[in-house]
Amino acid sequence: MTVQELPGAGASHRATPPPAWRPRTDAAALLPDAEPYRVLGTEAADRLDPVLMRRYYAELVRGRRYNAQATALTRQGRLAVYPSTVGQEACEIAAALVLEEQDWLFPSYRDTLAAVARGLDPVQALTLLRGDWHTGYDPREYRIAPLCTPLATQLPHAVGVAHAARLRGDEVVALAMVGDGGTSEGDFHEALNFAAVWQAPVVFLVQNNGFAISVPLAKQTAAPTLAHKAVGYGMPGRLVDGNDVAAMHEVLTEAVQRARGGGGPTLIEAITYRMEAHTNADDATRYRTDAEVEAWKAHDPVELLERELTARGILDEDGIREARDAAEAMAANLRERMNAEPVVDPMDLFAHVYAEQTGRLREQADLLRAELEAEEEA
Repeated sequence: MTVQELPGAGASHRATPPPAWRPRTDAAALLPDAEPYRVLGTEAADRLDPVLMRRYYAELVRGRRYNAQATALTRQGRLAVYPSTVGQEACEIAAALVLEEQDWLFPSYRDTLAAVARGLDPVQALTLLRGDWHTGYDPREYRIAPLCTPLATQLPHAVGVAHAARLRGDEVVALAMVGDGGTSEGDFHEALNFAAVWQAPVVFLVQNNGFAISVPLAKQTAAPTLAHKAVGYGMPGRLVDGNDVAAMHEVLTEAVQRARGGGGPTLIEAITYRMEAHTNADDATRYRTDAEVEAWKAHDPVELLERELTARGILDEDGIREARDAAEAMAANLRERMNAEPVVDPMDLFAHVYAEQTGRLREQADLLRAELEAEEEA
């Protein structure tokens, strides 16, 4: 009904000019599929690249072992906290492997595995969680933004980097990772809106693992899916099985290529599950049942790929053993290096805070330096 059709509307009432209300894009093309996209166990698996899938398998096995070792280090007091990604390895690995060298990864605090898969030293990835350093690595060297514990704050940063790169004419894509809980933050909405308006080359990957700590998704949103939120901003939404690494690779690759080609941002919702507790400080039995966890274990991303590849003759016992041996070697190296006492300098607290230290910061640094010198003399 237009203004002119309203009861009592007279000649003095005029319809709103078309540009102010007519859709700017066709909504139908932006809507996600009704079901999560899958490859493994479907006819689409006939086109699997054997070399690529063997690489993914090795990375998934290494990722699972990395998670187990990091969790063990937390129990031993070597890490202050560790947010496990057991069950989410397919999302983590695919997010790293679809990017090119010049691209940027914007992880959340749970995404240390994605950073490691992109080439970051596992010890450097865990340094923040040990409490030794602000970040633990040079973001520019690895094109990995600092791991951040505030929810969703990395998303506007990803848009800014991507938009700036486009203005410079650089073929850079930013891939920003966030959990379902992060979609309830204002930063999520602001980032998507700016990205769509600017047509920034950004891919937003939401790992929907069922819970924002203990809050289930149904208590966060009434949307049909999180991927449906994309249409409200004017970008495509994709719904994908987050435990199907082949599907993750296809969907993410398509979104990255679209962004690089000037097609703008994409919002991807990966349906996955956090097999373990939120962190070592969480008791997951208070808000979910063992039966629910066991049901998801039947959809384990490592086992899904292993079954598919062995059934197709792409992976054999030697390949499985080789992947596991490499993972054990990584874990042993990580364990040995993390068990060494870190050498820390308290004065590092004042480094890399500002390009030029403020007067107040210099005063605080001088005070600490004097205290340390007095302690050493004593």
